[in-house]
Amino acid sequence: MLSSDGGPVAWQVAGAPVDYPEAVAAMEARVAAIVAGEAPELAWLVEHPPLYTAGTSANPADLLMPDRLPVYPAGRGGEYTYHGPGQRVAYLMLDLNRRAPDIRRFVASLEEWIIRTLARFNVKGERREGRVGIWVARPDKDLGQEDKIAAIGIRIRRWVTFHGIALNVDPDLEHFAGIVPCGIRGHGVTSLADLGITASMAEVDMALRASFEEVFGGTAA
Repeated sequence: MLSSDGGPVAWQVAGAPVDYPEAVAAMEARVAAIVAGEAPELAWLVEHPPLYTAGTSANPADLLMPDRLPVYPAGRGGEYTYHGPGQRVAYLMLDLNRRAPDIRRFVASLEEWIIRTLARFNVKGERREGRVGIWVARPDKDLGQEDKIAAIGIRIRRWVTFHGIALNVDPDLEHFAGIVPCGIRGHGVTSLADLGITASMAEVDMALRASFEEVFGGTAA
């Protein structure tokens, strides 16, 4: 676990879709305020309009349909990913100075957060060596098929984190065809809805919050 004794993490849920540049600017400002000791840590849950983001390791060849959707440089680690309605993006601005200045441990905690959230819907999310994100086995598909249900991409400045995770609740999975998601070929993408799980975004948010508190500590509105 990666809890802190620095007080509860502020928990905010955006009430309307947030443009990607606006989200990045807001994260940058919050990180600066946390570094300066002027603001508490923040978990910010958003949805974005349909778009692609390019991480710092993105290979241009993995943008298969460059004219399909807007493409934004992300500044986070990782490669190309899709964001859009029906996908819950959770941006975390946490002070690892007060938790543990350990990137591997932070990523493992993000994975654990997603796995515990999925378990609340009776979905078994799994880690895979060498493949970023959380995966779901698909016995209903070809033997050995695994699909990605959640992506992880982070950035850290002075041991304060930003960016975070993206969990597929009920997005338009066709948009993933425009990229090689996270540069990983040979595997598909899934969502709770694709797995036959009917869950509202509010229900997913409740599960995310409960699991977050288990892994990272208490939250406050």
